[in-house]
Amino acid sequence: MGRFANAFGPDHPAETYIPHAFPESTFDTGEVALNYVAVGREDLPALLLVPGQTESWWGYEQALPLLAEHFRAFAVDLRGQGRSTRTPGRYTLDNMGNDLVRFIDGVIGRPTLVSGLSSGGVLSAWLSAYARPGQVLAAHYEDPPLFASQVAPAWGPGIHQAIGAMFALWSKYLGDQWSIGDWDGMVAAAPRELPGWLAAMFGAGGGAAPPQNLKEYDPEWARAFATGSVAAGCDHARMLAHVKTPVLLTHHFRTTVPETGGLIGALSDLQAARVCELVRAAGQPVDYRSFPQMGHSMHGQDPKLFTETLLDWKGDLRLPGR
Repeated sequence: MGRFANAFGPDHPAETYIPHAFPESTFDTGEVALNYVAVGREDLPALLLVPGQTESWWGYEQALPLLAEHFRAFAVDLRGQGRSTRTPGRYTLDNMGNDLVRFIDGVIGRPTLVSGLSSGGVLSAWLSAYARPGQVLAAHYEDPPLFASQVAPAWGPGIHQAIGAMFALWSKYLGDQWSIGDWDGMVAAAPRELPGWLAAMFGAGGGAAPPQNLKEYDPEWARAFATGSVAAGCDHARMLAHVKTPVLLTHHFRTTVPETGGLIGALSDLQAARVCELVRAAGQPVDYRSFPQMGHSMHGQDPKLFTETLLDWKGDLRLPGR
């Protein structure tokens, strides 16, 4: 056991959480208590914000004041992240997507736009395909690892040719629900267990103690992605073939490892092209926008550009009023 074994999560709030600028609320789906914040006037268009892996709702904290001028915006903590419930053995796209279906019904209560980052972008795609009819007006996939987060994708590199070694490291040394918590052992092992580029990335965040976002994260998420169990019953190509709403795909920094052809980034150009082809084949418009100099999280790195991009896309959609 490490010095952080069983140290973090909803059962250890004093050790895990810090104050934020917006009041938090809870919605009970029947299985999961979803933590969230809401900003903006009730008469503004609804917007659901879905954070990425290791990101709690407050990843949007700098963007929320800008978004509140234009939207009634709801930012959630997914199951296993932030203050929301941990659900051992039940981290799948289908379960998390259905949490959001219930959230839209029970909290938002009207048709909404959806924007999700990274794994949240995959869930944005899930909602654009599988939400209840009329729940989702349109969906923004913010730098999503579509195909690239699968173990054996239909196109391009899979998770083990991308960030999968990092997830395996977290799972091995931190354990489900922080049951191992060997942070020191993980920091020592990273240079030998990670590819060079991932080890360099880890070096920026592998300090003496876990960063705030990882304290609020159940490392079983990492195991679910590294093993592929998160996508059980939810093939990405099949999901995209069922998309029923307009889509905005923003594609950020990406390159390949020269020695191996592995992917540094969320999805390759080939994979992004296949996403667009499948959405169009499903009869839906897709607006593809490339931001090759942008880091993974546009809403975190450049909240103003993120807000402007959403507003520009929304204007093009000519959606009906409330």
